[in-house]
Amino acid sequence: MRIGPKYKIARRLGANIFEKTQTQKFALRQERKAGAKGSHRPKSEYAMQMLEKQKARFSYGIGERQFKKYVKEAVAKKGTNTLEALYARLEMRLDNVVYRLGFAPTRFAARQMVTHGHIMVNDKRSGIPSHILSEGDKVAIRAASVKKPLFKDHDEKMKKVAHPSWLAYDADKKVATVQGTPKHNPADHLFNLGQVIEFYSR
Repeated sequence: MRIGPKYKIARRLGANIFEKTQTQKFALRQERKAGAKGSHRPKSEYAMQMLEKQKARFSYGIGERQFKKYVKEAVAKKGTNTLEALYARLEMRLDNVVYRLGFAPTRFAARQMVTHGHIMVNDKRSGIPSHILSEGDKVAIRAASVKKPLFKDHDEKMKKVAHPSWLAYDADKKVATVQGTPKHNPADHLFNLGQVIEFYSR
């Protein structure tokens, strides 16, 4: 997915959804912009839901068609909470897992890392960023790629990474394992998945 100018998109959405916009400078610019506008007409429910959908989609770097597919699959999944099912699907994409593990600084970099064949899943080379992982799957950097400049100081960087509870990393073996299912916590995100589901349920 080609995203385009990140600062412009983040300003339009009113959220620092990209790593490069998560700075004090960007936050101050947003505050000044909001103050200059003053009072404005409140957005319609549809417009608010559309905004939340765009925030979520750009956060994960997923195209409209694929994102809509994920929502439909979550809605169709019986016996589960739709919101939790959608969140798990987004989080357990291979590119996102590589990002969460700290192998890459951004989701975009993680996607490139997977596409270029640097990542192994269950001892097999994977080049599909959208591959959905399952509990028990193992993720590692391909042996032939470890010595590349891309992974310089990898071991030191990994010591500073706080991994989510559903991912376990063995520093000695340099292998990560999916040991559970990610649980959605609204406070951890800049978008409202509930409104996203409502948008597609129209």
